Amino acid sequence: MKELNKDMIDFAKTLADVARHNIMQTFRDLSSIEFKEDGSPVTVADIETEAKIRRLIENTYPGHAIYGEEHGHTHSDSRWTWVIDPIDGTRSFITGQPTFGSLIALLYDQKPMLGIIDMPALEERWIGITNQPTSHNGRACQTNDKKSIEEATIFATTIDMFTAEELKHFERVSNEGRFRSFGLDCYAYGLLASGYADIVMESDLAIHDFLALVPIVSGAGGCISDWSGKPLTFSSGKQVLATANPTLHSICLRIIRDT
Repeated sequence: MKELNKDMIDFAKTLADVARHNIMQTFRDLSSIEFKEDGSPVTVADIETEAKIRRLIENTYPGHAIYGEEHGHTHSDSRWTWVIDPIDGTRSFITGQPTFGSLIALLYDQKPMLGIIDMPALEERWIGITNQPTSHNGRACQTNDKKSIEEATIFATTIDMFTAEELKHFERVSNEGRFRSFGLDCYAYGLLASGYADIVMESDLAIHDFLALVPIVSGAGGCISDWSGKPLTFSSGKQVLATANPTLHSICLRIIRDT
């Protein structure tokens, strides 16, 4: 498999630095909120941050493809693709909550090789790189080793993301656990990578919402897939299941399958 070089890794960190600085210029400034046709919010910070990141990528790696939430997909013949979500958790951002993050992924042949979760307001950052341990603020982190779902904590951003049928699966999984928690967006996956959360189960996600999470969860010892257990790639659907270890993952997949 293709290996990332140090320049690419350092450049991805620079993108996260730029995103953090730009986003915090307008955090808790209510003057720039708009709504898309689907009713979801967008801010000047979303649009301008992604535009700055794209310009940096285009100048540094002009042949690479770019996929962003706000400005779409630029195609190329390159096997490398950057996937950007400038603000994951815009609803949290516009309501003054600090649990929004920036997601940056680098794919090779449409498979995630590098992922960054950056939490600008909390000054926390997880970096996952294929075949390397995940780091949190520069130090290696690890998922926990709970093997019993009865002891597990289950996270989802909101139950509103589930269809009626999906909600049945989520309710079955979460009712088996110790308790469930909501509202953290990408932060929940960082907490899972650091051993504080056990299961994250979500749906209605786009590729920019989850591709950066794959190297982070995997590199910390966790498992991440769709609800049928298939790996997450550029072609994946909307459902994501992340767990602290293979045992919990198998248990959740069995419950989903049998519900």
